[in-house]
Amino acid sequence: LGACENISQYTTVSSDATPRQKMQACMLNEANNRLYNGTLFINSVSATSQDLVNTCLKKLALQAAGISEESQTAATNIINNLKTLSSK
Repeated sequence: LGACENISQYTTVSSDATPRQKMQACMLNEANNRLYNGTLFINSVSATSQDLVNTCLKKLALQAAGISEESQTAATNIINNLKTLSSK
């Protein structure tokens, strides 16, 4: 994965891509991110592949519903703010 010169051509798709193309791009992107983070080979291939599928199904469902990944950042900020307030 990391050896590909221009992996972005495989990890990004247009909004009119088929669901299959979106899923494949998501899984490749997720696997590549895990490879660079050093977490791709922590579990068995079967467990990791199932986790990739589940992660991408959730991401694509949220995108289809109009909810972006920015929501996780917002949730993290809310939790950190509450944590800070509660420690005062």
